Amino acid sequence: VQLQASGGGLVQAGGSLRLSCAASGRTFSRLHMGWFRQAPGKEREFAAAISGAGGTYYADSVKGRFTISRDNAKNTVYLQMNNLKPEDTAVYYCAAGGTLYTDSRYYPDYWGQGTQVTVSS
Repeated sequence: VQLQASGGGLVQAGGSLRLSCAASGRTFSRLHMGWFRQAPGKEREFAAAISGAGGTYYADSVKGRFTISRDNAKNTVYLQMNNLKPEDTAVYYCAAGGTLYTDSRYYPDYWGQGTQVTVSS
């Protein structure tokens, strides 16, 4: 599976961004898909995931502000990020496949390149 993420950028606090991740190489509709992020000096952390069946899962830190969705016809997963905060500043990574648990633990098989999101105060 190849993953191509896009949509990062610089935004002021309270603003919005939408990340996209285009996938190729396998039957997309069956894949779990997700987003992780890594802030400077910190470990990579889970942000959001969507199962092959369409169930959605979020980290507590983004719940209510971020929305993950997928368009199986376009082999693309999206992360709509609203009410962004400076602490959301990170490199965001798209991920696919693997194991997704209902308690939001997600262990993907495939990773895309990161896209930088910077939120200014």
